[in-house]
This record gives sequence, C-alpha cells and structure tokens, in this order.
Amino acid sequence: MHYVVTGGSGFIGSNLTEALSVNHDVTIIDNLSTGRRENLDGLVDLENVTFVEGSITDLDLLMDAFHNKDGIFHQGAIPSVPRSVADPIATNKAGIDGTLNVLVAAKECGVRKVVYASSSSVYGDTPTLPKHEGMIPNPMSPYAVTKITGEYYCSVFSRLYDLQTVCLRYFNVFGPRQDPASTYSAVIPKFVNRLLAGEAPVIYGDGEQTRDFTYIKNVIQANVKAMESDASGVFNIACGDRISLNKLATTIMEILDIGIEPVYEASRPGDVRDSLADISAARSAFGYEPEYTMKQGLEETIQWYKNQ
Repeated sequence: MHYVVTGGSGFIGSNLTEALSVNHDVTIIDNLSTGRRENLDGLVDLENVTFVEGSITDLDLLMDAFHNKDGIFHQGAIPSVPRSVADPIATNKAGIDGTLNVLVAAKECGVRKVVYASSSSVYGDTPTLPKHEGMIPNPMSPYAVTKITGEYYCSVFSRLYDLQTVCLRYFNVFGPRQDPASTYSAVIPKFVNRLLAGEAPVIYGDGEQTRDFTYIKNVIQANVKAMESDASGVFNIACGDRISLNKLATTIMEILDIGIEPVYEASRPGDVRDSLADISAARSAFGYEPEYTMKQGLEETIQWYKNQ
C-alpha cells in the first residue's frame, strides 16, 4: 500500500511512519512548525519514504500528495491543550481547517480511508469513569474543540461522500521521540528529562489527578488495525488503566533509581482531573489489544531518553 501520514515529523507521526515503512510506501506531509526534522533521521533516506514539506492548510498540496494513495493517517495538528489556550486561532486553523482540507482532498482523490487522530480531551472533566464513546462531549480547551469538530467532519464525509473514516481518541500517548524541551511538552518526557538532569519533577495541582497513559506502540497498532479493517466510527485508544501523577513520578524515579521530591505548582487551565478509557469498542471493532503495559512502555522510553 501507499499511505500518507500528515504530521509525520511529529512524535506520533514519525513513529507511525517508521512502522509503516517496513511493509508499505509512505509519504510524509509536515510543515515542521511543531514536528522535528531529526525525528525523520534514517526514514527519509529510505526509497519507500517521501517527505513533502508543507501545511495541511494548503489544499492544492494535499490534492497532489493524495493522488493514487490508499489511505491517510491524519496526525497533523498543533498539539497540546496549554498551547491551544495560548493561541486558539493557530490551533483552529490546523485542527479544523486542516482536517477539512484532508477530508476534501481524500474524497476528491478517491482515497479508501482516513484514520483521524482525535483525543480524550473531547470528554472534558465529566466525572463518569471509564470514558466511553457514547458520552456527550464536553471540550474544555480550543484543542479539544478542534478534535471533536474533526470527528464530526469525519462522520459527515462518511455519510455524504462514502469516504471511510475512523477516529481514534488517544489517551495521553507517550514514548520515544516525544520532545521534552518544549514549553508545552507532555508530563512523562518532562519528568524524565528533569530527573535525568538531577532536577525535581514539576507537578501542576496536588498530583492526585489520574491519567490513562498509552505507550506509542499501542497507538501504532491501533492505527494499522483500524486502517486495515472495515471499521468506522469513533474509538478510544488507551490501556484501560490509570495512574496518579504522584505515582507516575514515583515509578519513573524507581526505574531511574533516583529519589527527588516533586515540586508542586498551581493547576493549569483546561486540564482535566481524571482520565480512564473503556477500550472495549476498539477491541471488538478491529481487534485492538494493548500489547505494552505502562511499566514496559516507561522502561523503553526512559532507555531511549538515556541514549539521547
């Protein structure tokens, strides 16, 4: 097959590209605004991988790139809830305008299927756990608004234009290539990076908030199985388990054999209190089964950061 990965130089996109390139041709589209070129080291040298530098807001570019392609893995977005709070306009352009362009180009080029990267942030701070796909969305940030809007567009294009779409609601993905240096970086790379530097991890709030962290290789499995199946609709992708940030910090320190007391700061706007996924729908629809526990994922991730 020949697939396109939008946002292919980003954390998730580059890992997905690497996995796909073993058996398929891959075209990466990325404007490098948040992705990193070094994530593509070794990948763009492969004969079956093509890199196109450009934005998903450029419909003409997408029309050219999607010609004669079998499927689109739409990972392109401006990631991070805090970043969207700081700059909602840029988040909207990439997340909503960009997603609409991807769907239009896929329809016009006769692509079979689009697998769209959505987010658990669409659930907001509703107290019901675990989160299931039938719950009413309650977005609390511009980022979450773009993700649920993208889901609605996917649904409409499936109904109106017979374009197969699958929306995967990622829960707190982590793993190699996740940038720890960004102001808006996710919690695990920040914890690991600070601890490796001999500094205390910073926790926003009391640390008792919980997350269903998902190792990147589980996410790759979900994407590939969703693309290869006839499934359509919206699905949670996670491990189906949760851990507090306090326990997370302790676990990372145990793996590193380091003991440093965390520093606590005020909670951030837009952050949800608790997150836990019901993954039964993805299991039954396309055979998703998390192959890596959080502990296994943390061990592999920490080793990768050490090697950097």
